[in-house]
Amino acid sequence: MKHYLAGKDYLGLLYYTPGQMNELIEIAQDLKRKWVMGEPHAYLRDKAYAMVFEKKSTRTRNSFHAAATALGAQSFYLRPDELQTSRGESIADTGRILDRYFDGLYIRTFGQEIVEEFAQNMKHPVINALTALEHPCQALCDLLTIKEKKGDFKGVKICYAGDVYNVCNSLLLGATMFGMDMSIAAPKGYDVPPVIWERALKQAEVSGSKIEVTQNFDQALRGADVVYGNTWHSMGENEEEKDKRIKDWMPYQINSSAMAKADKNAVFMHCLPGYIGEDMTEDVKEGPQSVIFDQGENRMHAVKAILVATTIRS
Repeated sequence: MKHYLAGKDYLGLLYYTPGQMNELIEIAQDLKRKWVMGEPHAYLRDKAYAMVFEKKSTRTRNSFHAAATALGAQSFYLRPDELQTSRGESIADTGRILDRYFDGLYIRTFGQEIVEEFAQNMKHPVINALTALEHPCQALCDLLTIKEKKGDFKGVKICYAGDVYNVCNSLLLGATMFGMDMSIAAPKGYDVPPVIWERALKQAEVSGSKIEVTQNFDQALRGADVVYGNTWHSMGENEEEKDKRIKDWMPYQINSSAMAKADKNAVFMHCLPGYIGEDMTEDVKEGPQSVIFDQGENRMHAVKAILVATTIRS
C-alpha cells in the first residue's frame, strides 16, 4: 500500500478528492481482509493518539479505540471538562501542546471551525470524528459498505431520509465523488447547507451524479439501491423542537411500505442510533435487507484506514 495522505488531516470530504477517498476505501478493504483472515496488521506500534469528545458516542469512540488497538497503537480519552480549555485556555495552545505528546488527535465537537483551528496548530494529523457540518468517518464507512453490498458505485441510487445534517452532508459529497445518484427526501425547510450543495453540484458535473432534495418520498424511493435512514433530532442539539421534528418527519418513516417502493434488491442503511417508531420500524431494522450492523462494523475498518493513511509514509 502507498500512503500519499501521510501527515494530512482528515477534516471532511470537502477537503478530499475522489482519488484520495478511493485510496482510503482500498486501504480499508485491505485492512478488513487482514482482520477477517487473522493476519497481523499492527502497523502503528508505539503510536499514541488523543481523543477529545464533546458529544456522546457509542460507535465513533469505541470504533476508534478498537481500531487503534488492532493497529498496535494506544488511544487516550481526554475528558473535555478536565482539559484547561474548559477554563478558557485557547485551542491554539491546547493543540500545540497535544502535538508534542501525541501522533494525532481524534475529535468530536460542535463547530467545524474548532477542528480546523486544532489542525492549524498541530503538525500531526487531526481527524474529524463529527462536527455540525460533516461526519467524514461515517462517510468513509458508508462508501465501504455500499461498495461491499453493491460491488460498484456507478449506477447506484441512494434515497436518504433523515435529518439533513452532518451525515447527510458527507454522504452527499461521497456520492457525487463516485457517480452515485442521491435523492434526499425531506420536509420543506430542511435544506443542505450551501457550501455542501455547491460542492456536490460541481462534483456531480464531473461524475455524472444526479442529486435532488425533494418532499416527494415516493419519488426518492423509486429505483433506490440504498435506503439510508437517520434520526430526525440529532444528538440533543434540537431537543427543544423535537416534537415538531417528529411531526414534520413522520411521513418519511422508513417502514416496510417504504422499502417496497425501492428496488427489490435495495439494502437498508442507518448510521445509528435510530429510534423505532420514528425514523425506522423494527421489521426494517431486523429485516433481511438491513445491513446496519455490517455498516457499524465498518466504522472500525474505516478508522483503521484513516489512521494508517495519515500516519504511515510509504
